[in-house]
Amino acid sequence: MFYHLLYPLVEYHAIFNIFRYITFRAAYATVTALLISFILGPRLIAYLKRLQVVEMVRVDVPERHHVKRGTPTMGGLLIIISTVIPTLLWADLTVGHIRLVLLATLWMGAIGAWDDYLKSIRKSNAGLIGRYKLVGQIGLGLLLGVILTRFPMQEGIVTTTTVPFFKGVYFDLGPFYIPFIILVITGTSNAVNLTDGLDGLAIGICAFTAFAFAGFAYLHGHALFSHYLQIVSIPGSGELTVFCMSLVGASMGFLWYNAHKADVFMGDTGSLSIGGALATLAILLKSELILFIVGGVFVLEALSVIIQVFSFRLRGKRVFLMAPLHHHFELKGWNESKIVTRFYIIAAICALIGLSTLKIR
Repeated sequence: MFYHLLYPLVEYHAIFNIFRYITFRAAYATVTALLISFILGPRLIAYLKRLQVVEMVRVDVPERHHVKRGTPTMGGLLIIISTVIPTLLWADLTVGHIRLVLLATLWMGAIGAWDDYLKSIRKSNAGLIGRYKLVGQIGLGLLLGVILTRFPMQEGIVTTTTVPFFKGVYFDLGPFYIPFIILVITGTSNAVNLTDGLDGLAIGICAFTAFAFAGFAYLHGHALFSHYLQIVSIPGSGELTVFCMSLVGASMGFLWYNAHKADVFMGDTGSLSIGGALATLAILLKSELILFIVGGVFVLEALSVIIQVFSFRLRGKRVFLMAPLHHHFELKGWNESKIVTRFYIIAAICALIGLSTLKIR
């Protein structure tokens, strides 16, 4: 909104030219997201407490988690609000990439909110039935796939994805592109959901991942930098930097309340919306395979569950003491803060390795 309202005033005063720069708007989107989190956070937490929207701790988690029973959940609403509003204020809303990533965030957030509503207010232990959640995830992937193939934002790279560490190598998925998008959306949103098991864990890793994608978005959208790095130029994608930094700011703002001992949990409202947003960013930036590197911790958490399930079914034995992976380390005696901090370090390394693929080619 600021871009559309204030940048045209450049003809009256040169100071308004600053609104043309993505870096300026991305920086202030981050600040705006933080301010919204700090102002709205305490009020939202108090409201969730009054409504008794509290966490129903599963019986199969480590014993120490049972003291968290009664903590407000559905705090993902704060993440969504603190991401969407700054994006609307500071981004160029005429760019299709922005509209699609906002659609994905709100779509998955709505699915997560319905799940949290059933578990916390309707007191349904199962929440939203898994197949219904899957239908929502597939529906988003299908919608994005149809939009991107029927109304391509750039000809020639519609059904391709970038191959990390290889210069000018793009894998064309052809008719398998839409199923691939569905897989990325479903896999990423579920991986973030599985990671959300310790105070501050998922949201902190989200901040590292979103910051890395802010770099990707800016460079892919900048003609000179993309030419220098010999990466695919995606006109308009630079505006995604504003969204990414809004998500970084929202993540840091939510972490203020979600750090151990958490005042509020994000719930599926937060984890699914974050997963949907990160997956859509990767799809729009042709970086689906790079997402596996940048979001390495999310991948490890999801793989630990898959390995555990297959091992138990095939051999009758468990590989980990408990899955997802963070619970394994809990049962090995690591305290919660140590696990979260060490996973942050791994997330930072993954983000740096992902960014290095822009140069190591």
